[in-house]
Amino acid sequence: MRHSRKLVGAAYAAPVALFVAVFFVAPLLLVGRMSASDWPLLSGDMGVNFPANYESIGDNPLFWPAVGFTLKYTGIVVVILLGLSLLLALIVADGGRRGTGFFRTAYFLPTTLGFASASLLFFGFYSPSIGPLDPLLQWIGLTDEPVSWLGTSGMALFSTVVLVVWKFAGFFMIILLVGLQAIPPDVYEAARLDGASRWQSFLHVTLPLLRPALGLVLILSVTGSLLAFDQFFILTKGGPDNSTVTVVQLIYREAFQRFDLGAAAAISVVVLVALLVFNIAQFRALRRDA
Repeated sequence: MRHSRKLVGAAYAAPVALFVAVFFVAPLLLVGRMSASDWPLLSGDMGVNFPANYESIGDNPLFWPAVGFTLKYTGIVVVILLGLSLLLALIVADGGRRGTGFFRTAYFLPTTLGFASASLLFFGFYSPSIGPLDPLLQWIGLTDEPVSWLGTSGMALFSTVVLVVWKFAGFFMIILLVGLQAIPPDVYEAARLDGASRWQSFLHVTLPLLRPALGLVLILSVTGSLLAFDQFFILTKGGPDNSTVTVVQLIYREAFQRFDLGAAAAISVVVLVALLVFNIAQFRALRRDA
């Protein structure tokens, strides 16, 4: 009986194991093989050249600017997303209030739109020729001429952050809303009886009990920001003057513009290791705080 149960369990796990092996383990091994080889995209010998691809990463003139910009973008997006999603979750937490269902749906609705589609939508908004944003601002009187939304590095970063916050704030709001609803009302009642104000209840009750949901939002937002590609590829193409090139865009350029899969794979491995180290450190920090 015990042996048959093991066989049944293995049969249930086999499809998932096969999926992971084909779509995760095998590509990961292939990337590792590429990173240690001279692997042109179109033609040429695929000889082993380890560790040449890794040694040349620092010599790439776009690598360190891309790392710096990616970290800067990540810091801005994570802070804004975390604060705004928490604010939205607190606003719609009371399910008995009139109109709460409408606002929950409205805040979450941008999440249902594909990221590429959302980027194209905002690209149209920012367009000086067809976009409605500049005429609206001029009609209100806030600007006298069209704004170069994507023409400078600062405005390009700002415009992209607006897109990302609009797209994902509702999704993270739902995560935090679930965490808020899991907090027992008796805890707030006990805090109120002890004389705690609303602000003190938020600091000493809501935030500590919301830590798991906040940790999940933090991990998802940081990981997604460090791997940013679609929004910058569609909105800015890395411009102006390569000022908005992210690390993933650099990998794309190495692979499909310079046709050097080996160099692109080496950068991919470095990014993967950095993400693993960050996530492990964050999980440990969250576990220690808990």
